[in-house]
Parts: sequence; C-alpha cells; structure tokens
Amino acid sequence: MKKIAVIFHSGQGNTAHFARHIVIGAQSVSDAEVSLIKAETVTSNPDQLLDFDGFVLGSPTYLGGVSGPFKSFMDSTGRLWRTQQLKGKLACGFTVSALPSGDKQSTLLSMFTFSMQHGMIWVGNPFLPEQQNGVPYDQALNRLGSWTGMMAQAGHSATGQTYAPGDVRTAEAFGQNFASVLARMTEQVEEVL
Repeated sequence: MKKIAVIFHSGQGNTAHFARHIVIGAQSVSDAEVSLIKAETVTSNPDQLLDFDGFVLGSPTYLGGVSGPFKSFMDSTGRLWRTQQLKGKLACGFTVSALPSGDKQSTLLSMFTFSMQHGMIWVGNPFLPEQQNGVPYDQALNRLGSWTGMMAQAGHSATGQTYAPGDVRTAEAFGQNFASVLARMTEQVEEVL
C-alpha cells in the first residue's frame, strides 16, 4: 500500500469540501491508502509526515497566498528540511478562492517552492479544460485552466456555498491522477531495483 496524506487547512469549509473529493479520487486507485489530515494537527508533530509516500497539499487562497495555519504547518517542517527527510516523496497542491482567479497561482507556487526545497517531486494538473470541446463551463474539467495544481472556486449564494460541478469532478480526477502517478513511480523504481 502507498500512503497518501491530503493535508489541508479550511477556514470556511470550502477547502475541506474539495479535500474530501480528492480523497475519493485517490481512493479509487488500488493500493492507495489515503488519510485526510488538518494542517494544524501536523504543526505540533511534523515527524508524522515520514510515514507517507506522497502529499496533496491544500489551502484556501488568502490575500494571494496560503492561509496562516497552512503557513505554520509549512514552517513547522524546518527540521525535516535540514535533514532532507522528505526528499523523493511526491507532492501536489490545490487551492480554493471565491473568485475565478483570486491570485490562486501565488498559493500554488508557494506550495511548489515548499515541496522543491524539501526535495520532493511535484505532480501537476494534467487535464485540458473541457469547455474548449463544448462542455458547459460550470461542468468542465479544469475549467479554471491550471496546470501547476488544482484550482477551485467557492461561489456564494443565499442558501450557502455553491460549487461548480466541474470543479468537483476536477478534484476527484486530480486525486486519482496523483495516486496513479505514485503507483506508476513505485512500479518503475521496483523494476530498476
């Protein structure tokens, strides 16, 4: 079994919503054991990251970057960085904001840089936006057009949160892709050995 941690912070429940859909997608891959972990719980014990083969990182975009609690999680891994104990593990990221852009790219780049400094291997979002093939915009996979990581939009309505069905589909496909890449990389390493 390959162990994946979906590590996230969610201030309003939106990032948690998409994290759960990423877990659904990742669990659809055989031999993937997926844990949903709040970033705040890792901050006090970052050594728990050593038990995982890959990480899906998730944060809302606040003022063009990761949230404070997610940044605290990142900062708590300093000792692991100094000893490069996460080197060679897989990582990817996702973010949510209320606007289609909302400067989400800055958030993903922060996660990317964090992963690169730890020596991890980054997995992007490989899906072409489907609206170019006639799929309605709200239904389209990767409708926001991000390849660095997954982006989602949390709209607001009078009855509460609304999410584009395409963003939910993207979250599940993103999780499935990450777990599949981890499985393929493991098979290739085992063949070499």
